[in-house]
Amino acid sequence: MRRLDRQAIARRALDELAIDAPIHVTRAGGEAHAIANQAANDGVDTVVAWGGDGTVNEIARALAFTNTALAIVPGGSGNGLARELAIQFKPEAGLRQALTGSLRRIDVGEIAGRLFFNVAGIGLDARVATRALTVRVRRGFTTYMLAMWRELLRRAPIEYDILADGRALHGHALVIALANSRQYGYKTQVAPGARLDDGELQLVIVDNRSFIGNARRLPFVFTDAFDRQPGVTTLPLREGTFRFQRAVPLHVDGEPMEADPSFIARVHPGALSVRI
Repeated sequence: MRRLDRQAIARRALDELAIDAPIHVTRAGGEAHAIANQAANDGVDTVVAWGGDGTVNEIARALAFTNTALAIVPGGSGNGLARELAIQFKPEAGLRQALTGSLRRIDVGEIAGRLFFNVAGIGLDARVATRALTVRVRRGFTTYMLAMWRELLRRAPIEYDILADGRALHGHALVIALANSRQYGYKTQVAPGARLDDGELQLVIVDNRSFIGNARRLPFVFTDAFDRQPGVTTLPLREGTFRFQRAVPLHVDGEPMEADPSFIARVHPGALSVRI
């Protein structure tokens, strides 16, 4: 959908509800964060983010720990947080929900100093996110699945030492995920037991096996049974220290980032207000 179409739909929704509010069309990374930060400083009631998980993360980082609520109109590829919050996907319905919905407090995750709201990951899923960004066509389910299979063929495990709420863990993992919600997006459930408002993250460690062994587990992300597959360990986490031999690929809400070989991850209970 073109930006001009989005502007017209948003203006019509505001007019129908007799709401006087500005509409901003962003054109560069960081712009949405700056707008949301100013809105929070001005005491604005709600900021509506129309976009995908990356856009939502950019805006939500500015609104966390404030009284300004986040509302979402799904407009990306995976839309993981929007799906978890049962946001309407039709723009008109999503806007009405965003403008009139009830308030809910949800937890916020932090990894290596960066806030996330859905899922952060280390290893294979981070490499998939990076690979997906390099494609020249619009990102979508097929893009991510092709990247996933290519990375499964590489089988590049990472050695880890984790101190999770006082419990020491060591091994070689294909993926280490920190889940605030159940899914990455596209209804793929990496942590079926995760809840947005339970005051903890789910630490999911997927060990490395043969290509066949790794591939056999993949279909279960489309069910609520991935956490019961062989070699998948899931633990609640409030705070943990992560150490690796070298810098590792990492993503927050599907966006790749750089991190040192040692960092802290934690949860901030109820740190974000959302309108649903």
